[in-house]
Parts: sequence; C-alpha cells; structure tokens
Amino acid sequence: MKNTLYLVMFLALAACQPAADDAANSAPAADTAAAAPGASAVLAEVLAAQPDEVKARYPHRHPQETLEFFGIEPGMTVVEGLPGRGGWYTKILVPYLGQDGHLIGADYSLDMYRYFGFATEEFMARQSQFVESYPADVAALAGESGASASAFHFGAMPETMVGTADAAIFPRVLHNLARFQDEGRGNYLEQALADTYAALKPGGVFGVVQHHARDDMPDDWANGANGYLKRQFIIEQVEAAGFEFVAESDINANPKDQPTVDDFVWRLPPSLATSRDDPELRAQLEAVGESNRITLKFRKPE
Repeated sequence: MKNTLYLVMFLALAACQPAADDAANSAPAADTAAAAPGASAVLAEVLAAQPDEVKARYPHRHPQETLEFFGIEPGMTVVEGLPGRGGWYTKILVPYLGQDGHLIGADYSLDMYRYFGFATEEFMARQSQFVESYPADVAALAGESGASASAFHFGAMPETMVGTADAAIFPRVLHNLARFQDEGRGNYLEQALADTYAALKPGGVFGVVQHHARDDMPDDWANGANGYLKRQFIIEQVEAAGFEFVAESDINANPKDQPTVDDFVWRLPPSLATSRDDPELRAQLEAVGESNRITLKFRKPE
C-alpha cells in the first residue's frame, strides 16, 4: 500500500497539478473581492479555449470563480505553487495574465523531494532543472501573447523576486509541506509560506485551495499525509507567517467527499488509486467527484 501511495502522490504532483515605487503599485487590483468585468470576460474566453482534458476538471475546480475570488487579473505577476511542467492552472494563467503578466513557478525544495518514495535519481535530476525548464515550458505555451515566467524552489528564492508579486495561489499544495514538517523532516511549510510572503508586494493576496479535513477527524490523520488539512490549522499557519485572513468561500466545497480514517484523497478522481481493478468501486468514487476543498483568501499587510 505504501508503494501505491507514493505512486499516487507522484501522479498527483504531475497533475497539479510569482517593491512598488508608489501607492498605486503597492495596492494591487487583487485587493477587490472579484475581478473587474473586463477581466471576467477575458477569463471566460481563455477557459473556453482550453483543451478538453482541462475543461473536464471545471465542474470540480471552478477556475473562473476561484480566480475571481482571489482577484487575479491580466497583467499581474502571480506566484503559482507546485505548477509542475506546465500544470493545470499554468495552462489557464499563461494566456489569462497575457503578455504584460508574469508567472512565477514555486516548486518544493529538492531536499524535501528526496523523502518521496518515487524520487529516483532520474526524477531528482529532472526536478533539479525546474528553474530552467519551467520558464521554457511556459514560453512554448505562451507564444506571442501569453505571460512570461520565472521559477524557484522553496528555500532558494532569489532576492530579485522579493516584493515583485501581486498575488500567489496554492492549489492543493500545502499537505505535503505540512506532512514532512510534522514528521520532523524540516521546516518545509514555514519556509514555503515565508518565501511566499517575501515574494508578495504589500497588500498582495495569497489564495489557498486545499483538500479539507472535517473538524471531527483525528489530527494525526489530518496532518497532510492523507492529503487533507483542517481549516484552523491552515489559518493558524498562514497567519503565523504574517498574513491577514480576508475571506473564505465554498466555491470548491464537495459535501459528497466524506473520508474515513482509512481513506486518503487519492482514492478520488482524477487519481482513482484504489479502484483501478474494481469498476463498481470506481463508479462510486467517480460519483463523489474530486475532493472537498476549502478556499481561503489572505493578504500581506500594507
């Protein structure tokens, strides 16, 4: 089972899927509760143009509502946590941010990756090239009209990125950071949040979408190893990094997802790790849909 879980975590990672001179620049448009109508129309057009495999996840991930809730608009500089090689949100953000926008890919530290069971020498060699490969992948995706890109590993963010981002989004990123920190492997969650805080301009927004554990679940089950984290834990950790809590949305909630202590999040779509040889169970889990997710908006103080 442990080897299966490592494989599933790898698949999940692969699917997952960046100082202003005046007050106008230091108070980004992400301060608003929703994007401007013009931005909404642009985003709708971008979403309509995505390939079918991206669109298939819309009913579960609600990208229009999520990005509008976080106030993401064209022309911004946005940090995307754990984007992979041109990941799911990257495909949307690159054309949406446009040629005046910039996307900063933020990946796990190489030190943390070595704790995954799937971290072969070949895998580690590939991940070590992320800072170079991600901008190249984005450039190929962007063409002449999409956003430019740069990248860093948590714990190794260059000084040139400090105070440059209008917003940061972490779609299903925090659980492994929390898990390995909870296991005493390193301060990975604290470091990732510190880097994100440093990258943002004053007033910049930090948006979190995370597999959500019910309050009645045991804390040792909801430590991130099973994919889920509790609401209060997330808020406490992010506020400890200096952020202010702004708002919560049920955009990505799914009350059909009711895991037990014997479950992990990768039993659900799109991984379906436990039902590949069981069509009946697979149908049941597909009917549940993707995980129940909490959507939280934070802000770096002015």
